[in-house]
Amino acid sequence: MNPRIGILGGGQLARMMALAGYPLGFEFVFFDPAADSCAGQVGELMAAEYHNELALEEFCQKVDIVTIDFENVPVDTLRYVQKKKPVFPSPEVLEIAQDRLLEKEFCHTCGIPTTEFATINSLSELKFAAKKFKHDAILKTRRMGYDGKGQYRITQAADINQIPESLLQQDLILEQRVPFNREVSVMVARNGLGEITHWPLCENKHKEGILTTTIVPAKHSELDEITAEYAKQLAVALNYVGVLVIEFFQTETGVYVNEMAPRVHNSGHWTIEGAATSQFENHLRAGLNLPLGSTQMKGMAAMLNWIGAFPDNILSITEQDLFWHVYGKEPRPGRKIGHSTLLAATPQELHDKIVDLVKKLGVQL
Repeated sequence: MNPRIGILGGGQLARMMALAGYPLGFEFVFFDPAADSCAGQVGELMAAEYHNELALEEFCQKVDIVTIDFENVPVDTLRYVQKKKPVFPSPEVLEIAQDRLLEKEFCHTCGIPTTEFATINSLSELKFAAKKFKHDAILKTRRMGYDGKGQYRITQAADINQIPESLLQQDLILEQRVPFNREVSVMVARNGLGEITHWPLCENKHKEGILTTTIVPAKHSELDEITAEYAKQLAVALNYVGVLVIEFFQTETGVYVNEMAPRVHNSGHWTIEGAATSQFENHLRAGLNLPLGSTQMKGMAAMLNWIGAFPDNILSITEQDLFWHVYGKEPRPGRKIGHSTLLAATPQELHDKIVDLVKKLGVQL
C-alpha cells in the first residue's frame, strides 16, 4: 500500500514535496486554513483552522504520517495530531524553532556559537541592552517572524524611540550585529534510524529580509566543514527526522548560527534539478525511515527567487539548463511566487548564465 502523507500547511513547500513524492507512489493530503492554498492545485486540500479538532480528526483518518511545510504551525496542533499519527519533525523541535530565544539557548547547550543576544521584556531592558551592544543590533520578535518580518535595526539610541509601542508588548530578543562576510546555509537530512547526510554549502543573498539568490556550492572557505558539523550536531541533539536547515553568518574568524528551519527550505530549491536527490524527496524518505538518497551535485547551481511578480517573458527564454517553477500563487508585493534554477559546470559559466538571464528578463537582482 502506498504511504499517504499529510502536510500541515499548503504553500509552495507542500506543493513541491508532493511533486517529489508522486513519482515514488506516495499520496498526499494538505491541511491549511486558506482554501486557495497553492498545494491544493496538486492534491486534496482540507481547508480548516489549525485548532479545529473535528477537521484534524478527519485529516488524521486520511493519512499514515504527517509533516509540516512551515515552522509556525501551532505546536498544540502538532501535539494533537501526534496522538493519532506519527509526525516529523516532533512538536518538541517545533517549540524550539518557533522561539528565537529557545533556539539560541539550545545552540549554546550544544556548544555552538550564536550572535550575542539579550531577552527584552521592557523598554528599559531594551535601552540597557542596546547600549551594551553599542547601538549596533537588531530587535526581533521571539516568535512568528520570517523573511525579515518583526525585525527592527538599531544603529543609534534615537532608533529606539521609533519602535512601535505594540511591538514592545511582545516577547522580544535583541541580537548584536555580526560583521559577517556572507550568509550561508547547510541542509541536513536525517531519518529515524539515525542515517544522516547533507548537501553542499549554500551561499545566500537577501534583499529586505527575503532570500533572492542562492549559489551552490558556496565559494570555498576553511570554515565550510565546521558549518556542516554544527548542523549535523544539532540534528542529532534534537533527534531530528526530516530535512533541517541551519543558517549561519560566516566571518573572518568563525561562524555563528543565525536561525534554524525545521523543514525544507528556500535555499534548497536548487536540489530539484541540481542534486541527485532533492531536499523534498529526502525529507519524505527520512519521515518514512527509507534510505536517504545521494546528495551529490551535478556541477554548480544558482536559485533565483521571484518575488511579487514574474517578468513577462519567462516562457520565451529557452536557455539550456534553466528551469522555471511557478507556484500558482496570486502575485502581490513581497510574496514568493516562484523560482528558477540555473545549472553550469564552472563558476564562470554560472556567472555568465546569470548575467545573460537577468539581461534577457530586464530585471535586477
